[in-house]
Amino acid sequence: MRSADAIVVGGGIIGLSLALELRRSGLSVMVIERGEPGREASHAAAGMLAPTGGHSEAALHELAQASARIYPEFVAEVEAESGIHVDLRRQGTIVVDEGEVLPSDAQRLTCDDARRLEPTLQLTCSGAFLREQTVDPPSLTRAVLEAARKRGVEIISGSAVTEITTDAAGFEVHTLRTKYQSSVVVNCAGAWAAAIGPVKLPVRPVKGQMLSAIPVHAARVAHVIRAPQVYVVPRSDGRMLIGATVEEAGFDKRVQPEVIQSLLRQAADFLPALREAKMHDAWAGLRPAASDNLPIMSATSVPGYFVSSGHFRNGILLAPMAARVMAQLITGHTPECDLSLLSASRFMAS
Repeated sequence: MRSADAIVVGGGIIGLSLALELRRSGLSVMVIERGEPGREASHAAAGMLAPTGGHSEAALHELAQASARIYPEFVAEVEAESGIHVDLRRQGTIVVDEGEVLPSDAQRLTCDDARRLEPTLQLTCSGAFLREQTVDPPSLTRAVLEAARKRGVEIISGSAVTEITTDAAGFEVHTLRTKYQSSVVVNCAGAWAAAIGPVKLPVRPVKGQMLSAIPVHAARVAHVIRAPQVYVVPRSDGRMLIGATVEEAGFDKRVQPEVIQSLLRQAADFLPALREAKMHDAWAGLRPAASDNLPIMSATSVPGYFVSSGHFRNGILLAPMAARVMAQLITGHTPECDLSLLSASRFMAS
């Protein structure tokens, strides 16, 4: 039976980043992924590294802020180790609605201010500028995967975990074809986290549909534009990502043309030149969300069994610090961010 010091179940950005961090800590690590690594929620994400709006919960705020701070270092390290360029952009975000909770250092913008930054932007209200970053999730995930492989992490793809059992040595992780042994198992299975393991987790898939378009030259923007119902995220290769829905649709990943057209129309309301844009692609992803929409990051009632899942819309943002603090927890160190409010124990009956 093949074994490793730690087995990470799930090969998305959360699982791969943790596997790389555990390997850097000196552990032998195996990643078991049900499909192709990085091709689920991680591949579908827009990549906005926004530690502000939506993160007012005390349980998430510290982790989000810390992860945003270390992102440039994280990207530089995986680029150097993998040889793969990651499109990290630092041009910032224009928020076109002030109903959002903004950080104290947000720069308030009049309509004229916003148009000076983005001449094609049409605003009917004042806005704000945020010094947020964006990253291209597919290239980031490829880089982390390659860095992990070069470090000696064993990647097993196309193998859905069917059962995790305990034995005298720790755990046996079963797939349809074989089984693996380890004294440490980490459930990073994203939207599928509830289906495996000795501890039941209230994690569900939340569908998000989005599209990318190739604009005519006049429609291109340098900044992320974030409105109440839709956002536009520019990529360095000229594409503009537009998204995204939040749907309780189970594991349905079908793309609905009428939804995609609605997203494009809403974006064109503040970027009219998008009406002439050429559709490049459309897709749907399944975000993993816990019943309270906060991550689950902790040890569990079963010694040696850990969980890092339920990151909902924040998996890309949280990946660097989630990897660091979970590796610290697994290796017996005190995590540098407080994880007490993200423990799986919050769902256990008293």
